[in-house]
Amino acid sequence: MLTTIATVAVLGFFASRLIRGLLVARRGTGRATIRAVVRRIRFRHVWPVPLLLGAVMGVATLLVQIPGLDWGWWTALGGQGNPVFGSSDATAGTVLEWLIPIVFVSLLLPALPLFAFAEEQMFRTGAEHWSPQRRVLKVVQFGMVHALIGIPIGVAMALSIGGAYFMWVYLRRYGRTRSSNDATLESTTAHTVYNGAIIVVVLISFISLALGA
Repeated sequence: MLTTIATVAVLGFFASRLIRGLLVARRGTGRATIRAVVRRIRFRHVWPVPLLLGAVMGVATLLVQIPGLDWGWWTALGGQGNPVFGSSDATAGTVLEWLIPIVFVSLLLPALPLFAFAEEQMFRTGAEHWSPQRRVLKVVQFGMVHALIGIPIGVAMALSIGGAYFMWVYLRRYGRTRSSNDATLESTTAHTVYNGAIIVVVLISFISLALGA
């Protein structure tokens, strides 16, 4: 019973965050940021994604074999994957098993660039002034912060690979434009395309589940 209550509370919290993101996406500043990111998407942002995903998944698979690194508070509650997708053992075998994830993803997609932008501002903006040690620390922090939202520790560690890639994108762009704003938008675009690819895969899997139900 306590596990079910905790799961419902978690799903309610993430649902409220997604709704808030959707509302921000509909406002002037939010729409402008989303438009700026979407307009920047080019093939250079797309082709590295399969390689990046493969590297992250490969390392994550190895790390979660280490005792303790397979633990995450969301999985401890019976959740599956990232709680932002709303998949849990509590809904297994019911219509909610696929309905909640599809609703959550539908709320997430419109605001995806905004969530990526917030993370890029936190972990990449200003990196041109940082020491190499601080850049590495930020890359690691980017991965490990995902453990705070319930992702298994080993998976969070592997996500640092994505953080390193986004840091490289940011610094490369800054080196060309000398603009931290432009560099942040560039790394945000790469981050958005990467997250978008993950969401497409997840959405397809849940749609297939729904059609097969």
